[in-house]
Amino acid sequence: MNADDLIRRLHAHREWVNHRLLKAADSLSDEQLRQSFAIGQGSLWKTLAHLYAAEYVWLDALHGKEQSVAPGDVAGKLPGNQEGDGAVGSLDELKSKWSDLDARWRAYLDGLTTARLDDVVYKLRSSGGRFAFRRSDILIHVCTHAHYTVAQAMNMLRHLGVKELPDPMMITLVRSEPPIG
Repeated sequence: MNADDLIRRLHAHREWVNHRLLKAADSLSDEQLRQSFAIGQGSLWKTLAHLYAAEYVWLDALHGKEQSVAPGDVAGKLPGNQEGDGAVGSLDELKSKWSDLDARWRAYLDGLTTARLDDVVYKLRSSGGRFAFRRSDILIHVCTHAHYTVAQAMNMLRHLGVKELPDPMMITLVRSEPPIG
């Protein structure tokens, strides 16, 4: 497996976990989704929105858009981007937008080559400053950020009483696929 194949594999896992996480959230009321927690972004809803937004803005950066804010990003700090501005209103709407984003990610990753992994990608921060990153570092960061954030969301789901928590481990994904060799 070469480097770009490994990156694609990590992102396939990220997408798989996101779908399982959203499915687990389906059983919750809006009140439960927005229940306050002293972890992550402060609620499962905000944590899901943050996870979606991070994937959105980093994909934009990979496409050359140095400054981006996802619609409804509750963590966004650009002027005029207060919580609720362009906000996603429901879990079904978030799932639909995320499905579209997943398709954009797959298209991007399908065109990825090992030769492009060392390319420099620039990103402007809302707090100021222009930063240069290796493309590979962004691609790995999106996956590690997702894994960290999913752990927070899983903790919230557990505290909300969700009985059947999704198993987010890579090996669980592997076990669900056809055997190798």
